[in-house]
Amino acid sequence: MTKTTTSTARVLLTADHHFGHEAVLRMSGRPFASIGEHDEYLVEAWNASVGPKDEVWHLGDFAYKCTQEHAARVFSRLNGVKRLVHGNHEKRGKTLPWASQHEGFVDTVIEGRRAFLCHYAFRAWPGAFRGTLHFYGHTHGLLPDTRQSCDVGVDRWQYRPASFPEILARLEATEALPEEVALGQAQDAAREADEA
Repeated sequence: MTKTTTSTARVLLTADHHFGHEAVLRMSGRPFASIGEHDEYLVEAWNASVGPKDEVWHLGDFAYKCTQEHAARVFSRLNGVKRLVHGNHEKRGKTLPWASQHEGFVDTVIEGRRAFLCHYAFRAWPGAFRGTLHFYGHTHGLLPDTRQSCDVGVDRWQYRPASFPEILARLEATEALPEEVALGQAQDAAREADEA
C-alpha cells in the first residue's frame, strides 16, 4: 500500500508506547515508578514534540494490558493527525479513531524520500538498493541503526515521537549499510575483481 505524505505539517514517527502495560517498565528498563507516571510522562513528551496539525506515524503497540477506556483517554489527549501501522499488541489500538490504520506495512513518501514503515524490522525491504528508508518498532532499541533504517520506538527517542529531520540526522551519522546493500556491494566488488 502506498500513501504519499503531501501536507506542509511536520511528519514524526514513533512506536512501542505500551500505554497501560505495567510489565513494560521492567521488560524495557523504563525509568518510571509506576505505569501511571510512565503514561503521563509519555503523553507530555508526545505533546511537547507534536503540534496539532503535525502528522504522526505510530508503528505499533500503542497500548497493551489496559482497559479500552484508558487507551481511549490517553489517545484523546495526544496532539496531531495520528496514523497507525498495526503492531503485535494492537487489540486496544485498533479500536481508536486514527486518521488511518494499516495492517502489515506502508510504502510511502515523506518529505520527498521513499519510506517503508512496519512494526517489524526487515533485513531487506523494497527499494533498499535505491535508497528507500526503513523505519520500525518492536525491538525496543535492541537493533543497531544502519544508514537507511532505524528503530523509531520511544525507547530510542527519549520516550517521544521523533521528527523526520532528527531521524535523517541519526541515519547520516551511522556508518553501517543495510545488510542486503553491503552484501550486494561486496558481491559486485568481487565480480569486478574477477573480471579484471
